[in-house]
Amino acid sequence: MKLITAIVNKEDSKAVCNALVKGGFSVTRLSTTGGFLMAGNMTLLIGTEDEKVDTCINLIASCSKQRVEIVPSTASYGIGVTTAYPLQVTVGGATVFVTNVERFEKL
Repeated sequence: MKLITAIVNKEDSKAVCNALVKGGFSVTRLSTTGGFLMAGNMTLLIGTEDEKVDTCINLIASCSKQRVEIVPSTASYGIGVTTAYPLQVTVGGATVFVTNVERFEKL
């Protein structure tokens, strides 16, 4: 038994969850916030059998696409003067962790 923890962009989360449910996986969703851009993410917890891990990861990958967005950023010149300028960042995609489950019980 494995526990898959997938952190996906909030915009991709609905498509990812729908694909996983259609694929026969049970998903628990947790609303989370990323540390770098302070943007909304969705952390998905998926328990599955060892032989289904690759199928699950492929479903997540098929719905989680990276894209470039422009976000405002500020620069400080050290004398109390700041300026805002646009910054290109890559968002989306997924971060996936697979861990062994020592014990599983459904109560």
